[in-house]
Parts: sequence; structure tokens; C-alpha cells
Amino acid sequence: MTLHPILAALRKHKAGVVLISLQIALTLAIVCNAVFIIGQRVERVNRPTGLDENDLFLVSQQWVGAPGGDDPAGVEKLDVMQREDLTALRNLPDVASVAPSNSIPLLNSSWTGALSLKSDQKFEKGITRTAYYFTDEHALATLGLRLVAGRAFTAADVQHQGARDQRNRPIVIVTQALADKLFPQGGAVGKVVYTDGSSAPSTVIGVVARLQTPASGSFGNDFAWNSTLVPTRLDANFARYVVRAKPGRRDAAMHAVPATLYAVNPMRVLDDDSVKSFADIRASAYRADVGMAILMGVVCLILLCVTAAGIVGLTSFWVGQRHRQIGVRRALGARKVDILHYFQIENLLIAGAGVLVGVLLAIGLNMWLMSHYEMARIPLLYVLTGVLVMLAIGQAAVFVPARRASNVPPVVATRAA
Repeated sequence: MTLHPILAALRKHKAGVVLISLQIALTLAIVCNAVFIIGQRVERVNRPTGLDENDLFLVSQQWVGAPGGDDPAGVEKLDVMQREDLTALRNLPDVASVAPSNSIPLLNSSWTGALSLKSDQKFEKGITRTAYYFTDEHALATLGLRLVAGRAFTAADVQHQGARDQRNRPIVIVTQALADKLFPQGGAVGKVVYTDGSSAPSTVIGVVARLQTPASGSFGNDFAWNSTLVPTRLDANFARYVVRAKPGRRDAAMHAVPATLYAVNPMRVLDDDSVKSFADIRASAYRADVGMAILMGVVCLILLCVTAAGIVGLTSFWVGQRHRQIGVRRALGARKVDILHYFQIENLLIAGAGVLVGVLLAIGLNMWLMSHYEMARIPLLYVLTGVLVMLAIGQAAVFVPARRASNVPPVVATRAA
């Protein structure tokens, strides 16, 4: 089959050809970028936190009428109250381990700072951003962190301070990602770092494989794995406790927490959101990402369906116009498969022109998104896959009207126009 008859027929229907080609081009450009964005959102939602997330939950509570923690006596009293809570929670039959913590991954409540290798180094080149977790010797077991070097905290390492106090941090545990940035040559354990421009050294005593920072949004993307654990209980009229239940006993342990804490001290506030499973924290942190991915997926599906419907409609219209012409070709010896291939090749030429323009539009749209919304460069694989998908959809959409055209009998050629 030669292309000349097909090109001659397309020249007679320029408007339809241009419209369908532009529709294919726009669909390709939008769908490629949308799928790339969906892929980024899905990757972020599924990235591991470093925690053993099963059977883990968080307790957030506030005392009523407690000291403000602005003086040493108030800090000591708050610390006694916090230790009483921790002891009560650890004694629950369904609880395996409990640790105090100012935050937890994905909670979007973080204490951020910076580590450096020189003392008194303020916010300038050479510092590395980090998120602090203030906790105790039970942190690694409770969070399910994997220690890859050094040692964990012991009870003797743990100190306490008012939430607004500034104290030295003699020892810290860092994540592998943070250790690699600070000490590219390795061997972080035993090395000295300085926190937040302090002149007091902090010795790295351990390295954990992974621990995500509390920030789940774009704010924390640049230092998502740069976490630092500090063996310090923060004393304030507000406290958080991370609890690991025994396997399969999370719900029972969560149910028992309010009554247990009220029995220790009824002067506190515990509402419906005070006891949350980590699964709920993860779902809440990524709700916007999941919603955006679903919305963009629906938009992509609608665009593809509309484009396919446009191809079906245009081809059906052309089949109706060429009914007698098809009958003549059948009378001259054209087989059904020849008619089918004619329309398929015709659609392939139209879709081919559309995807060529669509590739340029997809790259241009991606560059615009990069400059305005800090989006990453779209991989060529996404564009090439989009091209193949659009060509496949075009062939699938044209098949039904083309099949109908191939069934036109030769006797149509003898009928009057």
C-alpha cells in the first residue's frame, strides 16, 4: 500500500487532521507531566521512615495547672510528672516499650537546627541542616531503629532540661545519611560535631540506618534523612510519648492509655487526637499527596478517553463520507484487511504528527514547571512511554470504525451517490 492516496485524502480534510493532531499533542504533553508528578508523589508517600511502623503509636498530652518550666524547681517537677507517666505506660500489659520524644517522623512538628565540624560556625557554608529528636535510652527499641555503628544511649547518658533551656549536648546519635554528609570518608563514631553554632562539642556515639525528619512537605525535602537523636527529656506542660505495643496488641494498648494516664494525674487534657497510631499519622501527612495523585490520575484518564473518542468520531465520519469509495476499492479487488490497514496507517500518520508536536510541548511544559514550581526534570523514559501509549491508543481507537469500513460490500460501488 502506497502513502500517496492516504496523503491525498488527508489534504482534503486538513481541519480534522490538525484538530486531532493538536488534541493528541496536548494530551501527550499533559499526561506525561501529570504521570511524572504522580510518580513523584507516590514515591514520596511510599518512602520508608526508618521506623518499624507496626504496633507503633503516639501519645500527646498536656497537663493543667502544671509549672511553666521557667525555673529549676518547675523543671524538676515537670520531669517527675513525665517520668511517672512513662513508668505507668511501660507497666501496661500490652506495651513493649515507651520513649519520650518531642516529635516523630511525618508529624510535621519539628525542632530543626544545624551541625558543623567547627565550633561557633553560624548559618553559612559548611553546616548541615538536621532535625532533632530529644528522647531517652528506650528510643531505638521503641522506634525500631537499626543501629549500624557505635552504641545506643544508656540511662546514664540521659539528661533533662526545660523546653526553652539551652544546654550542651555531650553525645548524639545521627543517621547514616547525616554521617555521610559530615564525614564522607566514613568513621563518624567518635568524631566531634557542633550543634547550632555552639562552642561545646558533641561526640557521635552511634549511627542508625535511617530516620526521617518530622517534616513531610517540601520544606524538609533537602534534609529528609538528616536526623539527630539527643539523650534529653524536654520538660514542659506538654509532652509526647512514643509507644510500641506488643505484636498485634496496638489497639488494646491505645485504648488503655487515657485511663492509665488519668489515674496517674487527672489534671491533664487528652482529646480524641491525643492517641494516634503511626498509620494514621502517615495517612494524615500524605493525604494531600494521595489526593493530588488521584486527581491527576482522573484527569489523565479523562484526557485519554476524550482523545480516543475524538479519533473514533473522526474516523467514523470519514468512513461515512468514503462509503462509496471503499465499495469501489472492494470491487477492484481490495481485501478487507487492506481497508483495515488503510485506516490504521492513516491514523498512524496523524498520531505520529501529533506526538512529535506533543514531545516538544511536554518538554516545554516540564521546563516551565521547573522554573515556577521547583519540579524535577522529566526523564526521557516518561516521554517515550507516552509516545508509545498515544500511538497504541490511536490504533485501538481507530480499529472499530476501520473494521466497520472493511465490511463495506463491493456492491456499494454500483449504487447511485
